[in-house]
Amino acid sequence: MNNIFLSASASSRQTRGRNNQRISANTVRRRLSTSGLRARRPYIGPILTQRLRHQRMLWAHEHAAWDRIQWRSVVFSDESRFCIEHADGRVHVWRRSGERYQANCVMEHDRWG
Repeated sequence: MNNIFLSASASSRQTRGRNNQRISANTVRRRLSTSGLRARRPYIGPILTQRLRHQRMLWAHEHAAWDRIQWRSVVFSDESRFCIEHADGRVHVWRRSGERYQANCVMEHDRWG
């Protein structure tokens, strides 16, 4: 699979089986699954360079000794979306477990354009 962001349905439309036969999306899913690939939501964020990783590690070490009172002023947010009626258009990436932050599995996001 060349495009890991391509859905199983789109991949089945582009891929031909033996004797130039069309294959189903379920066949694509099964083949990817047996290869250890699963459709997961991609990490959306900046590609972490060596410098950014180092800066994040420094920040973590600086704040590792904080107590509960200091952490009370920090707000953590988590939003979940639910769509029961139809597909919501989210993008998925076909990847193995543990590959979430690899550069080819990251959907790069630049906040400032």
